[in-house]
Amino acid sequence: MVKKEILEGKPAKFEDAMKRLEKIVERLEGGDAALDESLALYEEGISLYRQCSSKLEEAKKKVEILTKQGGGKMKAEAFELEAGENE
Repeated sequence: MVKKEILEGKPAKFEDAMKRLEKIVERLEGGDAALDESLALYEEGISLYRQCSSKLEEAKKKVEILTKQGGGKMKAEAFELEAGENE
């Protein structure tokens, strides 16, 4: 299902994409795939990696840090990466 979604350019669920990516890595590391199959798996893996990376970046942007202010009130602040954390 995930492979079909990727080939059709549709975004897959993060967890499904990660599972498929892990299977691709196992297959490629096994070394028994033919060259054409290896290239196709590599291309699919790159596509999945980009999707997962994009979804993780979206999640990071949505995270807010709650800080306690005087009087016990809570304030939401945007989450910011520390220098070097985004590499």
